[in-house]
Amino acid sequence: MTQAKARGPYTKTPARRAEIVRAARESFAEHGFTKASLRDIAERAGITHAGLLHHFRNKDDLLAAVLAERDAEERQYAESQVPDMDHLAPYLGDLLRHHQKSPELMRLWIELAAAASRPEHPAHDYFAQRYAWGREQFARGMSGKAERGELNEALAPDHAATLLQAVLNGLQLQWLLDQDLDIVGPVRAFMRMTFPQAAEAEADDED
Repeated sequence: MTQAKARGPYTKTPARRAEIVRAARESFAEHGFTKASLRDIAERAGITHAGLLHHFRNKDDLLAAVLAERDAEERQYAESQVPDMDHLAPYLGDLLRHHQKSPELMRLWIELAAAASRPEHPAHDYFAQRYAWGREQFARGMSGKAERGELNEALAPDHAATLLQAVLNGLQLQWLLDQDLDIVGPVRAFMRMTFPQAAEAEADDED
């Protein structure tokens, strides 16, 4: 007997989930997380409210999916732009400028990350794993720099990786509070302090 194919809005397909996440991203960016409604997101995705809940339990789940999609896009872009740590500083500047184009998504990220610090929060595991992955990636690159004598000798690679994440997150929070604040300059200054030899070489080239 041939099994009947599932139809309608309850069909769990990657394409349908992608449509919902796209709609949620648009709604969150337009209205903010608090004011965005599941019914608005469902309408944008061309699905019923009940159908949306079949794919995502609540707005927290949807927001986690939106941010995970943003992460995936940024990882893919980073892989194409950062073949080694020498290209990291320019990329981080570009990344911050890109985030500044969508302040609502930046704000949502910070708010959800803070809320997810509670172990019972549905996005807790996602953020814990995301930060651990970032530290691991940065620390690996920092270790290579340290082996070549290019990392500030006062910094251990894992400490430098943790500090870099803190700088990126903290600068974005400060910018949301004061959008006239320059945050690209400070991150570049941090990278020069982290890799002093590269900073010296850059200064020599300018001379």
